[in-house]
Amino acid sequence: MSIITTISTWIIPLIILLVLLAGTIKKVPTYETFVEGGKEGVQMAISLLPFLLGMMVSIAIFRSSGAMEGFVEFLAPVLQTLGVPADIVPLAVVRPVSGTAALAVTTDLIKEFGPDSFIGNLASTMQGSTDTTLYILTVYFGAVGIRKMGDALKVGLLADLIGIIASIIVCTYVFGS
Repeated sequence: MSIITTISTWIIPLIILLVLLAGTIKKVPTYETFVEGGKEGVQMAISLLPFLLGMMVSIAIFRSSGAMEGFVEFLAPVLQTLGVPADIVPLAVVRPVSGTAALAVTTDLIKEFGPDSFIGNLASTMQGSTDTTLYILTVYFGAVGIRKMGDALKVGLLADLIGIIASIIVCTYVFGS
């Protein structure tokens, strides 16, 4: 076993042990504090459920209604002129909303075109260059009760757009289309 594997195997248990030792040294009731934190975690999960459910239902309706395919067909002529494969559009649309849905789209693209294809490389690069902006805003802003998230939304979506464009440029340069 390599040193990196050993470290990665033991790092989490060591951190937990250090936290418990520090709590014990400071005379903090560690078990009671752990249970209290667990209760807060469950309450937070329950409070976030409506946001997550609404987002998941919206994604499912968008994909199953055919709206995604219509959007891709609408953009196809422009994308073809730019040399961007239209097959990547569903990933670009879904990625800011849901990491799980984006991973499913990436998996489908890799199954269809292969992991070493241009689209497979582009999907993988795009997956790592963008984030789940709407999910993050929904979960984290919802958890702390922030309702006005306009500027954060604009900046997050702009960062996703830049990540998508950069992925296309880098992959076209490195892998060719």
